[in-house]
Amino acid sequence: MKRLILLGVSIVVFASCNSNTKKTNLVATNQDSPQLKESMERGKIVYEDMCITCHLPDGKGVPRAFPPLADSDYLRNNQTKSIKAAKYGMSGEIVVNGIIYNSTMAPLGLSDEEVADVINYINNSWGNTIDHFVTPEKVSKL
Repeated sequence: MKRLILLGVSIVVFASCNSNTKKTNLVATNQDSPQLKESMERGKIVYEDMCITCHLPDGKGVPRAFPPLADSDYLRNNQTKSIKAAKYGMSGEIVVNGIIYNSTMAPLGLSDEEVADVINYINNSWGNTIDHFVTPEKVSKL
C-alpha cells in the first residue's frame, strides 16, 4: 500500500514539474500571479498618463465619443484588435456594448512592454476579468 501511495505521489510531482510551458501558462492566467500584479501596477501608470483623458478614471469613457473599457464587450471579444489599438491607434466605426463609436484614437507611441502592461491593467480593472495575460512578446508579434 505504501508503495502505491509513493508511486502516485511521484507521478503527480513528476507531471507537475515536467513542463516549463505548463508552469508559464498557469502563472500567466492566474489573476493573483506576481507577474500580472507587477504588470498591472506599471499599466496603471501608463493608463493614468496616456488613456485617462478619454476613457476616464473609471474606464467608462465618454458616451458616443470615447468607448468604455469597463465591462466592454468589444474588449472581451477583440483582444487582438484592442492590443493593436493601444499600440498603433485606431479609427473607424466600432460597436461597444451596443453603441456605435466612430472616432479616432491616435497612436500613443507606447513600447511593447507599455502596451502589454496597460492592456493587463485594463483587462483586470473596473470589474473586467479577462483571462488573457499579455506579454511584450505577444505585442511585438502583432
